[in-house]
Amino acid sequence: MVLAIVGALLLALGLFSGAALVLSQLGVGGLSASASLWVMFPLFSVTGYLMFATGARVANFRLLSFSVSVALLLLALGCAAVLVADATALMALQGGTGALWYVLLIAGVLGATGAASHGKVAVQ
Repeated sequence: MVLAIVGALLLALGLFSGAALVLSQLGVGGLSASASLWVMFPLFSVTGYLMFATGARVANFRLLSFSVSVALLLLALGCAAVLVADATALMALQGGTGALWYVLLIAGVLGATGAASHGKVAVQ
């Protein structure tokens, strides 16, 4: 149970790190994207997920796993929308687009993998 709680908290910190990378490019809230956020986003997300998976019950695991997949896909979709808005000059970013591409790639791959693993399983 302790692993599940710590894993969920690390996972939340990982998702927050990814969101902070995106929001810093938009100039929201005065956030700045230091190099540690680039490391913490995938590291905390994956480590937190694995810790939660180790300590959680099956029903809790499926719910959190699907929720995290949806959150990651929404984060990736937000990055894609901002990249399109930047490319069409609808929006001016505070920095380059590197952080957005980084979050789009990682969140998109992790989120799509997690969502794809939640297909219906036939019980025989």
